[in-house]
Amino acid sequence: MKIDLSGKTAIVTGSTGGIGLAIAQGLAEAGAEVVITGRSQAGVDAALSTIDGAARGVVADLGTAEGCAALIAAEQEADILVNNLGIYGRQDYFDISDDEWERYFQINIMSGVRLSRHYAQGMRDRGWGRIQFISSESALNIPADMVQYGVSKSALQGVSRGLAKVLAGTGVTVNTILPGPTRTEGAVSMIKGMADDRGVTPEEMETLFLQEKRPSGLLGRFAAPEEVAAMCVYAASPQASATTGAALKVEGGIVESIA
Repeated sequence: MKIDLSGKTAIVTGSTGGIGLAIAQGLAEAGAEVVITGRSQAGVDAALSTIDGAARGVVADLGTAEGCAALIAAEQEADILVNNLGIYGRQDYFDISDDEWERYFQINIMSGVRLSRHYAQGMRDRGWGRIQFISSESALNIPADMVQYGVSKSALQGVSRGLAKVLAGTGVTVNTILPGPTRTEGAVSMIKGMADDRGVTPEEMETLFLQEKRPSGLLGRFAAPEEVAAMCVYAASPQASATTGAALKVEGGIVESIA
C-alpha cells in the first residue's frame, strides 16, 4: 500500500516530541505539508529541524481558547487535523482538585473540540478531510492511579463518535486512535521515577509496570511512537475512506474485547 498525501495540509497538535512528533514525521514522509505546534519557539524549531519533508510551525498554547484562536488565525484551513495534545500523570484520586480536573478538561478535551469545530467546516465544504483524536487504552480501561486522565480520554471517545455522525456522508472521517504504553520522553521519565521509588532499573520497572498495571497486555513491551504514528498515517489516507466513527487500537491487546 502506497499512501500519498501530497497536496494535503496536516496540523498535528502537541507535536514537538513523543507521539505527536512521530505522527508529524509520518505524515510528512507520506507527502503532506505538516504544521508543528508547541508552546515555545525553541521547542517548535527543534521539532522542525527533525522533520524530513515540508513543515512549518506555530507557537501557541492550545490548552486555552486564546491559543486555539491563534493557531486558527495562522492556519485557517487544514485537510488533516490530529488532536494529539494531552497531559497525563499519576495522582491519588482523593488529591485531585477541582482545578486539576478543569486543567485536564481544557487541555485534553477542549483543545480538540475547539480546533475540530473550526477545521471540520472547511473540510466538509471541500468534501474531504481527516480528523483524529489521540485517545488511549485508558479511555476504556480507567487506571486507578490516573482517573482524571482516563476520564478525559473517555470523553474524547464520545466527542469523536458524535462528530463522525455530524459529518456523516460528507467525505470527512473522524476517528480516535488508542495507544497503550508508549516509550515517549514523558513515559520514560515516569518509569524512571517509579524505578527510583522501587529501587530497580528503568528496564525492570517497565516489565513490572506491564505486569502490575496492564496485566492483560499481549505485546509484552512498550510500543514505539512510530508504531502509533503508522496507524495515524493510515487513518489519514485516502485508503481509509470507509473508516469513520471508529476507535482504532494500537494498545498491544490490553483492552479485553474481541470487537
